Parts: sequence; C-alpha cells; structure tokens
Amino acid sequence: MVELREPLDELITPSSRFTRDAPFPRAKEIRLYDTTLRDGEQTPGVAFTPEQKYELAGMLSDAGVHMLDVGFPSAAPSERRSLQLILEGKRKGRIRPDLEIVVMCRSNQRDIDATVAILEEMGGKASDASFFVFTSGSDLHLKYKIGKTLLQLEGRKPEEWLELPVSFYREANIRMATKAIAHARSRGVEVIEFGGEDGSRADVNYLIELAGACYQAGGARYAFPDTVGFFAPEGVDYYIPKLVAAFPDKPLVIHFHNDFGLGAYNTVRALQHGATIPTCTVNGIGERAGNAPLHTTTMILKELYGITIPGFRYDMLWALRRKVEEFSGLPVGSMEPIIGHNVFSHETGIHTAGITIHPAIYQVIEPESVGGHLRFLFGKHSGAMALEAVLQRHRDELHAAGVEVTPELVSLLLRLVKEVREKKALVSQHLDGVRNYYNHLDHLGLTEQDLIAYALVLGRREEGLLGK
Repeated sequence: MVELREPLDELITPSSRFTRDAPFPRAKEIRLYDTTLRDGEQTPGVAFTPEQKYELAGMLSDAGVHMLDVGFPSAAPSERRSLQLILEGKRKGRIRPDLEIVVMCRSNQRDIDATVAILEEMGGKASDASFFVFTSGSDLHLKYKIGKTLLQLEGRKPEEWLELPVSFYREANIRMATKAIAHARSRGVEVIEFGGEDGSRADVNYLIELAGACYQAGGARYAFPDTVGFFAPEGVDYYIPKLVAAFPDKPLVIHFHNDFGLGAYNTVRALQHGATIPTCTVNGIGERAGNAPLHTTTMILKELYGITIPGFRYDMLWALRRKVEEFSGLPVGSMEPIIGHNVFSHETGIHTAGITIHPAIYQVIEPESVGGHLRFLFGKHSGAMALEAVLQRHRDELHAAGVEVTPELVSLLLRLVKEVREKKALVSQHLDGVRNYYNHLDHLGLTEQDLIAYALVLGRREEGLLGK
C-alpha cells in the first residue's frame, strides 16, 4: 500500500462537507435500543431458545447497546426463562448493570400483573425491568384491530362495532392506556414506556393527546413506531418535530420498519429532528422486510454524519451478524451494506489494482473497524496487480518451498485462474444452491401443509377417543 503524501480529506470530498451542520442530539444523549430478541424473533420461521437469547444479550451488552427488549414474559415459559437468565446475568456481571431491560405488555391489567408476578417469582421486583405498555395509534387499528376489545371495556354491545364513530374508539383507547399505566405504577413499575402501534399512519394531534394523557398517568417515555415501514423521509419531517415540540423535556423512542429499505435512513433523520432513542435489530431481522438494521443505522451516523456513539463496539458488527445468522437460520445477503460477506471482497482487475495502491481508492470503510477483513477473489475479471500482491504477502511461505515470485509466474497464474473460472462456470451449481436456499426458508417454521397434516392426525385421534 502506498503511503499518501497528502491528507485523505484533501484528495477527496468527504461527506462531512455536506453533513457537518446537520442538527443531532449530542452523541452521548443517543441511546441504542435493541429489539432483536423480541421484534427480531417475530421474523417468520425464527425462534430463539432461552439460552440463545441469553448469549445474544451478553454479546449486545458487550457491544454497548443501552436498552434491550426481551419480549413478552407473560406469553410463554421460554420467554420467562429468557428473562430469568438475562436478569441473573446482570446480577452475576455477565451483562452490564446499566443495560436497561425492557419487557412488553398489552394495555391490560392481566399482562401487567402476570409480568410483575414473574419478576417476583424470580426473586426480583417490578422495578427490575422497564415495562413497555403498548396500544394502537391509527384510526384503522383503533376501530378495526382492537375495536371489539375497546367496546367490551366500555360496556358496549358487540353489534355496535362498525356503527360507532372513530372518535369513540380514540377516547376509549386513551382510557384503556392510561388505566393500564396507572395500574403498572401501582404495582411498583418505575419506568413505563408507552406507544400507539401504527403511529406513522395516525393523526399526529391524536398521538400528542394520547401521549400527554399517558405521561399524566405515569408514563416515562413515548415510543413512536412506523409499524408497517410506510414512512417517506418527508413523513419523518412532518411527525417527529411535532412530537418533540409537544414534549421537549421527554425522550422520544423511534421504532421504524424497513419495508421500503428506508428504516435506517428514516431513523437517522428522526434523530436529526430531536428523537434520542433509536430501535434496531441485528441484521435488520423482523416482520416482513425487517427493522432498522443496527449496522446501517450506527454506521450512517458514524461515517456520514460524524456521530460516534460512546462505548459502542462497531468492531463487533460482523460477530453479531454471524451469531444471529447461526441462531435465526437466516443468512445475510452477500452484498448487505457493512456486514455482507462480499462487501470487502474484490475481484475485477481495475478495483483490485486500486485497492493494492490504497484501500480508500475503492473502499470508504475500513473492514477491521466493523470486524470484517479485506479479501481478494480471483476469476475472469482479475488483474495481475492483485494476484502479485497476494503472492508477495505469502512470499516467505513460497520461498521456503523454493518458489520465487516472478513476472512469469504471475502471468502463468493469471492465465490459469481465468481458465479455471471459465470451466467452473460451465458446471455451475448455482441453481441447486438457490433452490436449497428457498427450501430452507420455507421450512424454518411450520408450513400450512404441516399444520393440515397435524390437524388430520390430531383430529382422527380425537375422533377415535370420542368413539371409545
């Protein structure tokens, strides 16, 4: 590699020239909120064991995230075991004592009481975790998703469901949410997060009304979601400033999905408007197209906007990627930004020649800074410079075997590489690999056919038992 005689920022136009004046909270005010263990596990076909969740929690603690969403303890025994392992890990020192643990509850007394009871059964108390008590935000969700629940709570008749106006459901929702928050506080919960699902398609004035009532009931922070990943950046510009202005002394959690590939960018844009707590998942896993990915969100902030989050281990991004791939069964695309298997790989002669002179010619991220490494692949597009650079890197090994790196050897090898790669293309197994990949995805969970097969077996067994 050639040592540059001039500062790199004098040889190129850095992104900071355009982004240095972008308004952001101070880096130390940004708190990374990871939801891999909960929202990430909601990816179709993904199921983590309690032990896997504990291992991931330890890695995320080491990586320096500030908040960890561990899911619904009231939902299943495995969820309770996960929470127990994680809280024990905090007591034993495997997980940082300052890592905030968040548990999820619907806006009802049953979920809250069950979760408090679980914490107490573990030898803890309600204040050992923050409670995210959530409801709905958009009129679509209020009337057509939870409308029947609200009718029941209000003592109204089920047949009134479709006839009542949206205003009824808005008011009933506020009563339900605030009652749940007040109950959680009465049970000893100290930190209550709250939010209305589908916020990005809701009336912002209603969201402000809902949030204000929840703060008065004892809530600590509002979580604003783009549940279906429907936000355009201009939508972020519309909602976030209004929410920040309405509650300037309160933190704002943002939870954006990635259905148009904008999860990370919209998250960064929301931070520019004063939000301070971005939620992410490792590898961006989650429902549909997933969540704002931890790797792109943190690296956009760092490399494009100069916001380096204190204590965050950027060099663990590749290790986190591999562990979540292993546990989820979902490999990351080879060209995924920052963490993809091939993002620091080079084959074409023009690119490899530039990289051997100086990596900055064709790379803007140092591979080691995110836990990756530079590698060369060789094929029909390869050039002599990269091939010679690799041979020179292994010169001592070759010399010990009596082989010297000469122009003639480089030329012979280059011709051989191109010929071998052309022959491999003729017997490509790509189609089998692609088929195996999709077959693997289809069988991560139970398919509809599996469900029908089980129903046939159980139904016949039940019929046989009844016949006796």
